[in-house]
Amino acid sequence: MTGGDIAGLIAAGVFAVLVGLLAVPLVKLGRVFDETRDAIHDLSTNVTPLLEEATTTISETNKQLARVDTITSGIAEATGNVTSLIALFAATLGGPLIRLAGFSAAVRAAINGLRPTPRSK
Repeated sequence: MTGGDIAGLIAAGVFAVLVGLLAVPLVKLGRVFDETRDAIHDLSTNVTPLLEEATTTISETNKQLARVDTITSGIAEATGNVTSLIALFAATLGGPLIRLAGFSAAVRAAINGLRPTPRSK
């Protein structure tokens, strides 16, 4: 065995130790990838029902909002009708009622003016 053979054996031994040292982190990295794969699988399994529930909830919420919109438009229409009715009442009966009240106040004042005032004793 020559000096070159011994150097080759030493280099091969060092290389084997180096490969052994690098194999440990690679094995650990493989475990991390396995755990990541399992976590993603569990996540996708659990997220699918949640997304279906969220879709159902949003659909039902949209239906309820449509009902509320219908109710709101009905209330707005009723409010407009009441406003129109009040304006019609004020236009048709408001003026004559004010004149009648003024006339009755004038008649009352005239009647009170015609009565003799009681004299003090």
